[in-house]
Amino acid sequence: MIVIPAIDLHEGSVVRLKKGVFEDVTYYSPVPADVAWSFRDAGAKRIHVVDLDGSVKGQGVNTVAIASICNIPGIEVELGGGIRSAEDVDRAFDLGVSYVILGTVIATMPEEAKEIILEYPGRVGIGIDALKGFVAVRGWKEITRQRAIVLAQEFEPARPAFLVYTDIDRDGMLTGPNIEATAEMVRSVKIPVVASGGVSSMDDILALKGIQGLMGAITGKAVYEGLLDVGAAILACGQ
Repeated sequence: MIVIPAIDLHEGSVVRLKKGVFEDVTYYSPVPADVAWSFRDAGAKRIHVVDLDGSVKGQGVNTVAIASICNIPGIEVELGGGIRSAEDVDRAFDLGVSYVILGTVIATMPEEAKEIILEYPGRVGIGIDALKGFVAVRGWKEITRQRAIVLAQEFEPARPAFLVYTDIDRDGMLTGPNIEATAEMVRSVKIPVVASGGVSSMDDILALKGIQGLMGAITGKAVYEGLLDVGAAILACGQ
C-alpha cells in the first residue's frame, strides 16, 4: 500500500476543510511547493493535490500553485477538482500533472467521463466521494441518490487508473477511516482503490494496510497537525 500525502489548495494556499465545508477552513501554508518538497524529502513518491476552488467553480483555479508542485523532481502529482472535460485534462497535463481524477463528471456525465478515461489510458483516475454510501458532487455541495459502489462498478469497463474513495463523514475530522466501507469498495470492484478521509494516526495507516488489495491511502490533516509522520508511515507500508 502506498501512502499519498495530500495538498488541498484554496486561494493559492495549503488548507484543510472539515467535511468539505469552506466556512470551516484551516490555513497551513501560503507556499504549496514548500509543503510538497517536505513530502518528497520524507520519501513520498506521489502527492494528491485538490483544487478546492476548482471543484466548486468547475474549472481549474489554483494553476500557479499546481505548476509549482509539478516542477519538483522525483514525485508524481495526481490532481482532482474542477476537471470535467478533455480540455481540462489537457490543461492539467500541460501543468505537469501525472494523473488526473474525474469527480463530479462521472456522476453527472458518465458517458463523457468514460470517453475521457479511454482517451488517456492509465492516466485518469476517478474520485467517488460518499456520504452514508451516496455519491456527493460539485465540491460536496450536492448529495445524489446514487450508490457509490454501483457508480464504481459502472466504470469498470473503462478501466480507470485508480479510484479514490472518500468518506465525507470522516474527511478532515481525524476520527479514523471507514475501514468497513473501504474494504467493501475494494471487494466490490476490480479498479485499484485508494482510501481517503479520516486518517488520524499510524494505527489508522496500519488498519488500512490490512485491507487486502487496497492500493493506497491518502493522508492530510493528520500530517499537518503533527499526528502522523509521513516518512514513518511510508516505511511502515514498505515503500
